[in-house]
Amino acid sequence: MTNPELYPLGLRISGRKVVVIGAGKIGTRRALGLLNSGADVTVISPLASPEVAALARGGKLNWVAREYQAGDLAEAWLVHTATGVVEVDAAVTAEADAQRTLVVNAAEAEKSSAWVPSVGRFDGLTVATFGGGDPRRGIALRDSIISKLLDGTLPIDAVRGARTEGRVALVGGGPGADDLVTVRGQRLLNEADVVVTDRLGPRHLLSWLRPEVEIIDVGKSPNNHPVPQDEINQILVDQAKLGKKVVRLKGGDPYVLGRGGEELDFCVANGVQVEVVPGITSAISVPALAGIPVTHRGVATSFTVTTGHVPVSEISGGRDHTVVILMGVATLAETAANLAAGVRGPECPIAVIEDGYGSDQRITRSTLGDIDKVAEQVGIKSPAVIVIGDVVTERNKEEE
Repeated sequence: MTNPELYPLGLRISGRKVVVIGAGKIGTRRALGLLNSGADVTVISPLASPEVAALARGGKLNWVAREYQAGDLAEAWLVHTATGVVEVDAAVTAEADAQRTLVVNAAEAEKSSAWVPSVGRFDGLTVATFGGGDPRRGIALRDSIISKLLDGTLPIDAVRGARTEGRVALVGGGPGADDLVTVRGQRLLNEADVVVTDRLGPRHLLSWLRPEVEIIDVGKSPNNHPVPQDEINQILVDQAKLGKKVVRLKGGDPYVLGRGGEELDFCVANGVQVEVVPGITSAISVPALAGIPVTHRGVATSFTVTTGHVPVSEISGGRDHTVVILMGVATLAETAANLAAGVRGPECPIAVIEDGYGSDQRITRSTLGDIDKVAEQVGIKSPAVIVIGDVVTERNKEEE
């Protein structure tokens, strides 16, 4: 049914009396929504759902445990009737109309003086949609709008008027695949004025930015740090103090060997609002891409993530304790020799996953005793994730 005369209106009913007739599924849903809006809710029904009964016991609403009677709607600003009995809902509607109180009749929408929209909320916004008599259409439209608000594809910032105070978001971009960034991270990217990006971040996401977004590349490569960390910290603060929304786009997770803690501390020390958006760390996701779980029942129940900037000398545990090394290609031979000399031994399995989720992705499996020769033969290059332990070969065993 369509209704061209429908007049959408947002009601501010906090502290005002609202009466709900019926406490079944629909009545309960209506009562909960009204409570969330701060209404003074009275439910009239001989029986009540567990939710309504619990709210009544806690003093959150008033439950009158009997059938509806004439006069129950006195002083109500709004009435919802959802008894499932046509005659009762009709009587409630007639009384509400007679005293000029808006009424929602769940059974016969065309007899209602008010309709309830499908409602969604996001960041202080309220989205209310009507389906022209078909609730499913309204719900579908609401969900579509909310999803676009969540991922940032609706440009709500563009119509907010005065520029808000600048801020910084440290966004973990994940292991490299465009669709492995979080929804929150994607939304912040779409709202950004400035994006400060890394070499290992998901750079394809930059092509989705608005044309006016400034991109500052501070990428580092092995033995080549053209923009020192102190300067990166200062860039974030300077841009935010210009009133801009700044996203520091990092590969993996900002707090897993990503120096995110240093950047957060510097922003806080300089009075800049900052938030951290976790990302999917390559320490777990890249091994998973190669079919290697960092833990596996009966094989490994713990793991260590460490940097390979300097050779790893020793890690506690044996082959049942997985070791994941990031940024360790340059020191791979020495690290392998050190660990092979310990309890893990030279036969301990090792895998090197290069360019995980990238176009040059490659997986090399070997042992601690042989990996130095194998790495030289195949020409292993960074970026790569190194995994050491029995989990490396566990999948192969299961497939045999």
